[in-house]
Amino acid sequence: MNSRDSSDIRAVLFDMDGTLVDSDAVVDRSWSAWATEYGLSPATVLAVAHGNPAAATIAQFLPDHSEAERAEAGARILQLEVDDVSDVVATPGAPELIETLDRLGVPWAIYTSAPAQLAKVRLDAAGIAPTILLTIDDVAHGKPDPEGYLRVAELVGVPIEQCLVVEDSRVGLAAGQASGATTAGLKGVPGDIELPDLHRLVQLFTE
Repeated sequence: MNSRDSSDIRAVLFDMDGTLVDSDAVVDRSWSAWATEYGLSPATVLAVAHGNPAAATIAQFLPDHSEAERAEAGARILQLEVDDVSDVVATPGAPELIETLDRLGVPWAIYTSAPAQLAKVRLDAAGIAPTILLTIDDVAHGKPDPEGYLRVAELVGVPIEQCLVVEDSRVGLAAGQASGATTAGLKGVPGDIELPDLHRLVQLFTE
């Protein structure tokens, strides 16, 4: 695996949206609707929303709103996203990769910027059932802070230096890099390993 051999990797820590779960369409729809309701440009909001905690996106676009108003805005985007899972599916290669990791005895977990309610709805829709799930509700500082990946590595019981973080956004990859993990990037995001899709990770673990 580039600078580190695959034998050095003892656990895999996944992002959720865009990595294990294909929710891009619903993210686009939900945030576009939210932006329109708040008189903002959907394209401008979408350029920030992917991979970022919702609270950070809301704070950026509603800087003059009160804390209560931002909380209301957060509740609104959460409702829009929870109510729309019609085309949420596993990403290409995700089921095969999870089966491969389980067969090889390699532990895996998910750390997502989504709140727990939304994460569970999307994972159920995609047919993915992690043993360990850490969400934005469980950390004080979201991505790109490394707190979440450091905590989920502790839950898995593997030193972060022996974990592979798989991400599809720059903000998420930055969190993985700051944690000290080896990183793998999807969608052209430049990690230690660049992946066209998760099928490539299946190959790397079985070569």
